[in-house]
Amino acid sequence: MSAQRINERRRTGCPTPPGFHSWDCACATSSRPKAPRAVYQDQSSRRRTGGCPEGFRLPAAAVAMAAPAPGLISVFSSSQELGASLAQLVAQQAACCLAGARARFTLGLSGGSLVSMLARELPTAAAPAGPASLARWTLGFCDERLVPFEHAESTYGLYRTHLLSRLPIPDSQVITVNPELPVEEAAEDYAKKLRQEREKIVAPISDSPKPPPQRVTLTLPVLNAARTIIFVATGEGKAAVLKRILEDKEENPLPAALVQPRTGKLCWFLDEAAARLLTVPFEKHSTL
Repeated sequence: MSAQRINERRRTGCPTPPGFHSWDCACATSSRPKAPRAVYQDQSSRRRTGGCPEGFRLPAAAVAMAAPAPGLISVFSSSQELGASLAQLVAQQAACCLAGARARFTLGLSGGSLVSMLARELPTAAAPAGPASLARWTLGFCDERLVPFEHAESTYGLYRTHLLSRLPIPDSQVITVNPELPVEEAAEDYAKKLRQEREKIVAPISDSPKPPPQRVTLTLPVLNAARTIIFVATGEGKAAVLKRILEDKEENPLPAALVQPRTGKLCWFLDEAAARLLTVPFEKHSTL
């Protein structure tokens, strides 16, 4: 993680910029051995319930334990079960938002293994709402690599191929980064699309440790304005870094540890491999 990116994400104290509404729900994960990313839900679209989103029901066989200080940690026996529960949560958040006064649902996505997870589970979970409901979804991207959409590393390109071809969401309601612009201009252009006015809400990254090096990413003020944040992590390669984030008190914490919603709820969706080193309490779930 670059110093530039860490500094951008340390800016937790300022309010969400006027004119910008953060995502109703944003999803991210990765199976690589690095800090996990997150799911974000907008405060403005839901009343405050003090827990994970109302209406979301974890499997009945869950063994509940006390929630630790870092948030409510949910561990699933497999990434397949995690994906199904995550897709159910997203679909239920959409139904709740579309029943409200705003009558729209905004979903922010990141890449990695989340693409295949949502492509496998979300169309089925969202199907009962019907095409009319999906036509009121708006999609954007919390972190996007600055490469052509046809490139194998393009987050939007992957979702366009694997997920959006199965969800009838109008192209005009998919907010994308312009990959033809230099990284600084691309970040500014994307911020304008998100109705940014005063505070910096989109940061340009020029030295990402994972190629390609240039990308644009949302900053901490946006993420910490969320009503609900759900981190998703799968795979044994995440175990050590999750232990650092959830149990260690480091002088210079990882960026994921800086995501702390001001008034919202922080949750974690992990599979057993990713959670294997944790000693903090967690909820274990199984659909078997």
